[in-house]
Parts: sequence; C-alpha cells; structure tokens
Amino acid sequence: MSELLDLAVSIATEAGELARMRRAEGVSVAASKSSKEDIVTFADRETEALIRSRIKEQCPDDGFFGEESGAERGTSGRTWVVDPIDGTVNFFYGIPQYAVSIAVVEGEPDPARWSALAGVVFSPASGDLFTATVGGGAFLNGEPIHVNTAVPLDQALVGTGFAYRAEVRTAHALVVAGLIGQVRDIRRMGSAALDLCAVACGRLDAYLERELSPWDHAAGALIAREAGARVSGTPGNPPGREFVLAADPALSKALESALDALGAFA
Repeated sequence: MSELLDLAVSIATEAGELARMRRAEGVSVAASKSSKEDIVTFADRETEALIRSRIKEQCPDDGFFGEESGAERGTSGRTWVVDPIDGTVNFFYGIPQYAVSIAVVEGEPDPARWSALAGVVFSPASGDLFTATVGGGAFLNGEPIHVNTAVPLDQALVGTGFAYRAEVRTAHALVVAGLIGQVRDIRRMGSAALDLCAVACGRLDAYLERELSPWDHAAGALIAREAGARVSGTPGNPPGREFVLAADPALSKALESALDALGAFA
C-alpha cells in the first residue's frame, strides 16, 4: 500500500508541476464535452498523457480510468482513476483552485463496486498535498488531518458545486437557496477533489454536489473517509453521479434530512 501511495504521490507532483507550467504559459481550450461550458484544455490532455505513461511504466498490468482518455482494463485487479486537472474552468481562468487527483482502486471501475486503496490530491498552486491509504488515515503535507466534529447544522460551513447541465444547475441552486438559511454559509470553490479534502482537514464542515464523475471524487472521497467523514450518495446509497455528500457522520445525517425536505433527492 505504501508503495502504491509513494508512486501516486510522485506522479501527481510531477503532473502538477507540468500543469502549473502550462498555466503560466497561457491556456487554450481544446474542446467542449457534455456542454459548451464543460471545457477541456490542451493542458488537461497533456497532463493525463504524462500520468498514464508513468503508470504504464511502473504498473503495466494495472487498469486506467481517466477523464480525458477513457478506460483501459488491466489484469492485476487494480485501476488508477485519474482527473489530471480537477477544476478545469478555474485553471482556464487562472483561479488557483485546481488539483491533480489520482486514486488506486480494487475491483470494477465503478464507485459503487470498487474499494479505494490509495488516493492523492495535489494542488499545484498552493503546494498542498493530501494523501490517504485505506485504514491508514489521511494527511496534509505529511501531517494527520481529521474532519470537524460536533458541528450543529446551523453552524456548518458547507461547500458545493454546480453541474455543467443548465437544468441540473438550476435545480441544485433552488436546493442551495433553501439550505443557505439553515447553515452558517455556503462556499462554491470549483474543484470537487479539493472540496472533499477541505472537509477532511476542517476547512469546510461539509460538502455536497450533484453529477460528479468517478474521477472527480475517487481520491477525495477516500481522503475524507480516512479523516473521519461519512461520504455517501442519495440516502442509503454510496456516492455516485446522482449525489455526493461528505461530513462528520452526525452532521451528514442532519444535512441529509434537510436536503431531503428540500427535494434534493427527488
């Protein structure tokens, strides 16, 4: 497990440095994906290609599941789930809230069926390096981290994000509008991986979002769990495309009830 984490850290930091250099040189859009707002830059593609090549060199039998280049099955039973630049819109605009996210999972490349083994989220702009292994705890720059506990709903600082599809953004905005009067405040920072890590280290009390892809939360969810968070989806389900909610278990339950009353899971 430690060898997997060390490799993931090495690859993530190298990829992060490449992304940071490309941001300094200037960024251009390569294409749109699910909607015209859902962009991919040439730097996304170049960074993922670097990550993929490094994994292939060191773990040729492992599978790969990346945002930009799709999935490739391996024979080892392990898959590397990669978001080369999580927070691409931030990256494009020069907002320093983006990250390289790499997770190693066992089992099918599906959040409902895999078991995460190791995860790394690296922020090139700040230098923050979040890491975790299953059963080994979560760390920020080598120091142990833990979620905030005993936070009542009305004192919770809650992070969220909005999907690229306009109709989903609009529906979620109505839920957030109903929730904001019940909590301390809402933050929208633009990187799911970093938001989950913010819960893990206490910079946020909770985080919730709809329509995340597996690579958005694979590493961050493990880091949050290892820091003591409950990471769930719609009530009774694991995190998935329908919903992701992360917080200390007691606060998670309170938020789940408030969200259900607001129709978030309808």
